[in-house]
Amino acid sequence: MSTEHHNKGQSSGQEPTHTDVAFESADINTRTILAYMFYLALAVVAAFLISVFVFRTLTSMAVNSETPPVAARQGVGPTMPPEPMLQGVPGHTTDAQQDLRNKLSADEAADQKLDWIDKQAGIAQIPVEEAMKIIVTKGLPLVPAPPAEKKK
Repeated sequence: MSTEHHNKGQSSGQEPTHTDVAFESADINTRTILAYMFYLALAVVAAFLISVFVFRTLTSMAVNSETPPVAARQGVGPTMPPEPMLQGVPGHTTDAQQDLRNKLSADEAADQKLDWIDKQAGIAQIPVEEAMKIIVTKGLPLVPAPPAEKKK
């Protein structure tokens, strides 16, 4: 930092000088800086004009398309989307917890059911506990290995 005051030479109309710092008028080319700024401004204006053109073109294409908006297809005026069909939504009369209990009891009853699925084919539905006992005692049926591919 300089400890000298820069207003020393101002009373005589001279610019301040420093012995260690030199300035040449050739160090800065103002014409080049101004040209860059001019070309930058041209690029910004061109980008803006291109975006306006694209926006207007796409807007006119949307207006001229033959597909009517969704609200116009469903009736006159704007329509609301359907309400959620989820269980337990406030305002619904069904009890979500009771629905879950009913489903779990129906699943449990189906797991314990003993019935014929296809009597002629010999396919029966048995309770899950019984099926697990049969698998433990007899084991799973053997699956034949796939045929080996011949190498060429």
